[in-house]
Amino acid sequence: MGAWQSNGDHQGERPYPTHTGPEILPPEGREAEQSWYYQPAQTEYVPPSEPQRRSRWAYAPATYVLVGINCFAFLMMLLTGGSLIEPTLRSPLFSAFALNGGVVLDYGQWWRLFTATFTHVGWIHLLSNMWCLWNLGLLGEPLVGPFGIVAAYVLTGLGGNLLSTAVHPGLPGAPNGIIGAGASGAVFGLAGVLIVLLKSPLLPLPRMEVMRLRRSVIWFAVLNFVIGAGTWVARTRVQIDNMAHLGGFLSGLAFALPLVPRIGAPRETFLRRRRLAVLGMSFLLLLIAFGVYSFYVGR
Repeated sequence: MGAWQSNGDHQGERPYPTHTGPEILPPEGREAEQSWYYQPAQTEYVPPSEPQRRSRWAYAPATYVLVGINCFAFLMMLLTGGSLIEPTLRSPLFSAFALNGGVVLDYGQWWRLFTATFTHVGWIHLLSNMWCLWNLGLLGEPLVGPFGIVAAYVLTGLGGNLLSTAVHPGLPGAPNGIIGAGASGAVFGLAGVLIVLLKSPLLPLPRMEVMRLRRSVIWFAVLNFVIGAGTWVARTRVQIDNMAHLGGFLSGLAFALPLVPRIGAPRETFLRRRRLAVLGMSFLLLLIAFGVYSFYVGR
């Protein structure tokens, strides 16, 4: 340690250093007069370390997992007789997991509301949905966390398929049923979540950039609604189920409402709001499912 000496003529005063070497710093506390800390001299410039770059996987692991599950499910359907290009019921997995309102309501196969969100018709259908899921997930997962993005995907997908079942139940005396499949209801749900969350004033991002992202998500939803309506007007062979899109989108708006303006708030506050969103949305979907079943079957 560096040497120092005190001047005895100034009792009660702190001693002063008698050298021009490294700075000597007194500690905090009652022993400040007896102890000193030595701070070594900095002999060379040390540039500040750059923050370690994180991979996209690290920022959005749940998004990649959801994309992987969808791709794996499609591969399994191909291996069991499914078609790479055209819609077909030859695959027993597609027949068992795709959405069918009549089977859901008449035979109680409610799991189809969930499994249909991982079922796709052809590689173009899969690719387009996964592209949208990947982009929206990379944007949304840093805001709501991995658990939040999975919960939003599942719950909004259920909401979309539930509205599709209500509009197209496929029961005698009711509107004709449809065979539905795809993650697009959940994708629209994530769009609805983002439209609400990107309105939060607490986001630590430049305001103009947030507004630009929000406008992009809104245009994405509007454009795809228009495309979906066009397939019904043109009566194409494979039509887009806009009811699943609408149900997912509305579910996304409802899911995100408890989180605003808590995005950017303390972690405990946000986690409490997120639990409220998940439990509240789950309860709401159960009520709607009970209402749809009672309207068509339980009367």
